This record gives sequence, C-alpha cells and structure tokens, in this order.
Amino acid sequence: MYWVVVLVLTTAFGMQEDKKSQYQIRTIAFYNLENLFDTSNDSLTYDDARTPGGKDRWTSKRYWHKIRNMALVISSIGRETRGQGPDVIGLCELENGQVIRDVFAHENLQKEDYQLIHYDSPDERGIDVALAYRRKSFIPFSHKSHRLLLENEEGYRDYTRDLLVVGGMLEEDELYILVNHWPSRSGGESRSSPYREEAARLNKRVLDSIRLLSPNSALIVMGDFNDNPLDRSLKHILKTKGSYSDLLETELYNPMEKLYKKGIGSLGYRDQWHLFDQILMSENLAYPQPGKYFFWKAGIFNPPFLVTSEGPYAGYPKRTYASGIYQGGFSDHFPVYIYLLKKMD
Repeated sequence: MYWVVVLVLTTAFGMQEDKKSQYQIRTIAFYNLENLFDTSNDSLTYDDARTPGGKDRWTSKRYWHKIRNMALVISSIGRETRGQGPDVIGLCELENGQVIRDVFAHENLQKEDYQLIHYDSPDERGIDVALAYRRKSFIPFSHKSHRLLLENEEGYRDYTRDLLVVGGMLEEDELYILVNHWPSRSGGESRSSPYREEAARLNKRVLDSIRLLSPNSALIVMGDFNDNPLDRSLKHILKTKGSYSDLLETELYNPMEKLYKKGIGSLGYRDQWHLFDQILMSENLAYPQPGKYFFWKAGIFNPPFLVTSEGPYAGYPKRTYASGIYQGGFSDHFPVYIYLLKKMD
C-alpha cells in the first residue's frame, strides 16, 4: 500500500514540475527517547536512579506512562502528511530490547507492523540505539553494531554507545542507515569534542566502506550527535553541506543546517536552542533521479502536546523530569524527520 501525494513539487534545489504529479511518499525519522529505562536495577550499569527506590522514584506506573507517551509520539510523526507513522525510525536512549518492544507493543503501535533491530551496547549508563521499520516499506538484508573505542584523559576505556548500521531495500532502492548517539558534552563542549570527532571518524570509515562495496546505494546518517550542524565533527570530518550546490559523492547533504541557521532546534540546552538531532544523506538521495526516492523536505516534529506550556521551560520539549521533578512528559528532545518522494509512472 502506498500513500500518494499530488502536488506541484518544488524540490530543495528549486526545481519545479510544470504540472501536478503524483508521488509515493516515505517518512524517515529519528527520536531520542530520553532515558527509557525499565524499573529493575542492572548491577553492570549506572541505572540506580531509574528504579522504584532510586532518586527518580521510577515506578511501574511511571514506566508504563512513559511507554504510552513514546508510542503516541512515534505513531504521530508524519501522520499529517503520510497518513501514518514513520516508515523507518532510528531511536536512542533506550535501556534494552525489552523496553523498546514494550513501546511497539502498545496499542498506539501494535497494529502498525513494525520490526526492530537492536544490539546491547557497552555504554556505562546502559543505553542503546535501535531501528524500527515497517515491513511493507523497508526490508533489511544486513545489520551490524560497530564499537566506538574511546579512551578518557587518564587513558582508560570510555564505554559509550555503538554505531548501528542497517542495510536494506526501500522498495527497489538499496539504502544503508547509520543510527548514532554520540558522546555527550559532559565536562564542557571543547573538552568533550574529541570524543564526538572520533564518533564522526567511525561513521566516515563505515561510509567509505559502503561506498566502495556498493557505490550506487543511498546513505542516511541519523542520530543525536550532541553537536550542532556547523560543528567540526559534522562539517569537517563527515563533510556535510547545508546546500545542494556542487555536492560531491564523498559529501553528505544536511537539510538540518538551514533550520539551525534560522534558530530552530530539537532541544534546549543551557538556555538556548540546539539542533543535535539530525538526518544526513548522500548526494544520490538529495536530488531527483528517475525511478528513485529522493529528498523532499525536513522538519522538527513539535506539536503543542510535546511542548512545555508554562514556567521557566516554556517552549522547550515537555520532558519526563525537569529539575529533578517528575513532569510525566515525553522527552527533552523533539523528533526530527525527512520525507522522501518517488514520482509515480
């Protein structure tokens, strides 16, 4: 089943069809779930706060409320345009496979025929990344978890999230998706930036390998990068560009850069907007090609129900906890998404 849009299309490159055309549309999204933990204490990770007796008083009632909220958000992304939730969505800040299975088993999502790809990572907080996809939209043929090997300033191993790489078919289009959650800015932006730059290098190595082995594949890199679109990790290491002009095969188009320059963000961090959550793409997705999916537009999913309506955090994402006080909200991040189109014959 396809969801079809009829429109006079103006692409990101300013090219406009001279008559109305029909297009198949797909939604690709990413969402940081903000500490989606179960209520059990894992002796191997630092999850003590998210237990019934911990600092956050993380009870079963609060857990299932969070599950319901996450399912509601995911099912809503792209619905206004696509008529249903995303075809593919990358996810981060989830404790294990069971919590994400609980999300997609919720009544808001259980009839949507999603499948999940998840690996446990060595992250010291115990949080992972994952990918969910509709079986009628995307058929994986490979998936692998890549370790990000870091050392702290004392020379000891710094355990963090893995890079998830999934290859599959978006109908007839071969597509590789890289799902990221880069090291945080804990300790300060400058002091922590080498860790994110190393994460960018890992992505670059994987992308180079895919380009060598499968040069015609489309590539999507998504995640919470804990860096903004203009930061060195993205601009200089991953070689992202915010425009389509002279985009090279070795570069990535970042549609979020234009949003960021307009002051649009996906989270509030230290009293200002940041756009850490981004979706990047290879040049063969960034412009129209006959019979192929191509980029239409990008956005931040921030409907009123996801926004704090009053108080010192008014306008920012309505999160689960604010200043240590339970709010019963959603996440400290807004989801991000892109739409892909393919012209119908």
